Amino acid sequence: MRVEVEVCIALVADLLIGDPRWLPHPVRWIGNFALRIEAPLRRIIRAPRLAGIMAALCVLLVTGGCAYGAITLAGLVALWLRDLVSILILYYCFAARDLAHHASDVYEALIADDLAEARSRVARIVGRDTDSLDEHGVVRAAVESVAENTVDGVTAPLFFALLLGPIGAIVYKAISTLDSTFGYKNERYLHFGWASARIDDCAAWLPARLTLPVMTIAASLSRLSPSGAWRIGLRDARKHASPNSGFSEAAAAGALRVQLGGPLLRHGRPVMAPLLGDDLVPLRREHIVEVIRLMLVTEIIFAAMLALLRIMLVN
Repeated sequence: MRVEVEVCIALVADLLIGDPRWLPHPVRWIGNFALRIEAPLRRIIRAPRLAGIMAALCVLLVTGGCAYGAITLAGLVALWLRDLVSILILYYCFAARDLAHHASDVYEALIADDLAEARSRVARIVGRDTDSLDEHGVVRAAVESVAENTVDGVTAPLFFALLLGPIGAIVYKAISTLDSTFGYKNERYLHFGWASARIDDCAAWLPARLTLPVMTIAASLSRLSPSGAWRIGLRDARKHASPNSGFSEAAAAGALRVQLGGPLLRHGRPVMAPLLGDDLVPLRREHIVEVIRLMLVTEIIFAAMLALLRIMLVN
């Protein structure tokens, strides 16, 4: 089966089914494996940065090797089973439905005027303190989460899936998982997590920049502001702490004609996130629905364009 067809089936499965919590998930296995090898590698290799490099290499090699082994073994049994395993791996790499579901839960709590529940639900998708957020703060957190994760959870996995197939996609998810596991600039991981953070930055560099023009087209189709998405994306993307996530978040701010970023609390400490976009429209509940739609349309356009490009190049 062609890779484009496998990606299409996996994408539709993700949009229809999402990520049921009762299903075993390879990404959780990857994260657990990374944490398990941390202590032994720290003991064996005394230099934290070198130990972190070895941890990243081990995780990526094991992830790619397991995916290759599963697909190869399935192919020895039957071609249809090989295709099924490939689709299943791809399905686990896409996260648009899950991201949309969590953000929709926040919106539904706000519609029910249950601010406490909205705070609890938004806490599942952001890394900031949510206990004292007002409605504006909850909406901002939800919109920022969807916009920021459009690269890591949507366009970058699609890019590697269509470029390198299911093995490329799952290896990218391992890279992203390494960054979320070790890529913290704190005392424990400043040096050990250096390699994980740098690999993630490099892997998502091109997909992030391709996301900006695609999101601009998606903004037009979603009846938002394409000119705002393009202008703010170019102007503000590099203000973001991440060299990649800023492109989708700034573009979303421009498309919605709102301003994202600003003061927040993280582990009880005040943090000033860079301001993205112009404050043309006050943030409101409906912006959560709009950014979800923008993310989903971006995913469909991104997949269609890359699949078409692949077909043209392969044929």
